[in-house]
Amino acid sequence: MTILVTGGAGFIGSHLCSLLMDHGHHVVCLDNFFTGRKQNIAHLVGNPQFELVEHDVTRPFDFAVDQIYNLACPASPVHYQKTPVETVRTCVLGAINCLELAKRRGGIKVLQASTSEVYGDPEVHPQPETYRGSVNPIGPRACYDEGKRCAETLFFDYHRQHALPIKVARIFNTYGPNMSWDDGRVISNFITQALRGEDITVYGDGSQSRSFCYVSDLIAGLYRMMETDGFTGPVNLGNPAEATVMQLAQKIISLTGSQSAIVRKPLPQDDPKQRCPEITLAKEKLDWRPTVDLEVGLKKTIDYFRSVV
Repeated sequence: MTILVTGGAGFIGSHLCSLLMDHGHHVVCLDNFFTGRKQNIAHLVGNPQFELVEHDVTRPFDFAVDQIYNLACPASPVHYQKTPVETVRTCVLGAINCLELAKRRGGIKVLQASTSEVYGDPEVHPQPETYRGSVNPIGPRACYDEGKRCAETLFFDYHRQHALPIKVARIFNTYGPNMSWDDGRVISNFITQALRGEDITVYGDGSQSRSFCYVSDLIAGLYRMMETDGFTGPVNLGNPAEATVMQLAQKIISLTGSQSAIVRKPLPQDDPKQRCPEITLAKEKLDWRPTVDLEVGLKKTIDYFRSVV
């Protein structure tokens, strides 16, 4: 098949493009390179199965494709809080443009890469897909949280109104090679600081927990989601094994052999205290569960960062 991946030069998108090509598909990678990077897909350029198109998803596009994965959106607080209006536009207009293309192509499958951020600072733990979330609609993170929530709404409205075969996957914290060293996410921050011998910055007391999913596990889940018939989601994709931020900092110091000290700073507004997926639905519908242990994944990620930092 010919498959469109918006945001295909991003961290997750670049891995997805490679996976789809490994399965024999032709990939159209669309990216405006706001946060995506050409080095992420440099190894694919020149391959006859790969087509790179520089374009912003907020503007309409048209390709003769058989499936669409919509991953286009800045996903780290550093980037989406820097340009909040553009973030909302990307979430909403990008979703509409993908859905309109799917409709024009006769009702092809289209997948929305949503996020655990739709749960906000959750009052239910772990978070099942039935939980409606606790989101501050006027806070500094709302451009991303509410943008993704609106994208989900659009997907389900197109499904109901136009019978489009949609897929919605809620992605939890993901890490691995091709992450940007300066994206402000906790793993990239800690690894970069440790490798440079800088103080490792922990916000709050470090007791807030996260679940970290290695990127190969995540994209396998996205692929399995797209291959299902009659299942729209939303479905959580993430690793249910929790770790506190402090435990993560200590583990990265140990794995890098760094002499970095840990320093604390105030917790940012609306930063969730706990984030962990309930993945029963993914197990049942996709036969999917994470397989890469945190320490194994961190070692691979550290090796990547050693080559770029």
